[in-house]
Amino acid sequence: MDWNHYRFCALWSLPAPPAAVFAVLERPEDYPRWWPQVRSVTRRDAATGVLTVRSLLPYDMRIVAHETRRDPAAGVLEVTVSGDIEGWARWTVTAAGPGTLARYDQVVDVTKPLLRRLAVPGRPLFRANHALMMASGRRRLLRHLEAV
Repeated sequence: MDWNHYRFCALWSLPAPPAAVFAVLERPEDYPRWWPQVRSVTRRDAATGVLTVRSLLPYDMRIVAHETRRDPAAGVLEVTVSGDIEGWARWTVTAAGPGTLARYDQVVDVTKPLLRRLAVPGRPLFRANHALMMASGRRRLLRHLEAV
């Protein structure tokens, strides 16, 4: 088993139309306004940005995200990621009853040296840290969608 390889999936049920959810998710530069664990996003160009994220555990992750797919008709936003992690992440936004299901998939390898050294004992904490970040993101997105 590669202790530095992670697969994540989060499902967010949201009481808003898919187009409204997609419109928020396709603007990562606004994530820090509603998602507290996304500390900053700096655009390099129209398709690339640098994110700093930090959840409960006391470490920042610096991630360069490069857009590889933006398909509003299919509800898909996909990026490759590099920096402290390497791999890809994808949002898939679909209608679900009167609202939306936003699915987040991520497959990455950790490259940050400290986290690699702590891979075996830290793995359960890293997974829990990610789950907390995603749960907070869903709650805060709900509030943001209600306010918009």
